[in-house]
Amino acid sequence: MERRNWTREELILAVNLYCKIPFGKIHQNNPDIIHFAKLIGRTPGSISFKLGNFGSFDQSLKERGVGGLPNASKLDKQVWDEFYNNWEERTFESERLRAQFEKKSLEQLMDLNDVKIKEGKEREQWVRQRVNQSFFRAMILASYNFSCCITGIKNTDLLVASHISPWSDDVANRLNPRNGVCLNALHDRAFDKYLITISPDFKIQLSKKIKAESKNKMVQENFLQFDQQEIKLPQKFLPDEKFLLRHNAAFKLRN
Repeated sequence: MERRNWTREELILAVNLYCKIPFGKIHQNNPDIIHFAKLIGRTPGSISFKLGNFGSFDQSLKERGVGGLPNASKLDKQVWDEFYNNWEERTFESERLRAQFEKKSLEQLMDLNDVKIKEGKEREQWVRQRVNQSFFRAMILASYNFSCCITGIKNTDLLVASHISPWSDDVANRLNPRNGVCLNALHDRAFDKYLITISPDFKIQLSKKIKAESKNKMVQENFLQFDQQEIKLPQKFLPDEKFLLRHNAAFKLRN
């Protein structure tokens, strides 16, 4: 059974899983890997190995000097590139495919059945947006090991998958994981309003408006102590320099 070739559908689901698991937790005892193995009729060990193959394509891992497992197939690379070249479509396709394997509707899988939006194009668009937003959040939080990259807060109820290049301004990169950082709700708001930014060398910079309140104890505790400190880097999907430079430029215009 283990020697059978991987199908394109299985690989799409495997990339989906790779995106949602912290890199350090890719092992055969991970419950998510065990569940996926049962779903497609493979062993957890073979799933772990395949996810390691995908790590060999992850450019952000290479930039950190971390390598994935060798011997990936041409189809592995093809499916990986399909995601990287069109996150919007491949993300939705992978979640829809996951629902089929789980023998559920997409609405059931995402717990969207109670939403009061009429059937038709409007609902389809809304479901697609919710599915993709949920996937982006899962990717970013997993990449940062469910921890704010500034404060280290790990309470997921307080964490936000923040876009570096704004959702409304950069449609092509809305779901690109290298266009995201994991922040707590306060710093997400500050980042969105360009009160803080992250430099290409991953250091936190504060705006003049924040520094003007240097005598405020809360500002000292929540912002000033982090000035020029390096963020906690993700295990995978390192923020892309071009997105950081774009945010830096907007930050400077407002300061």
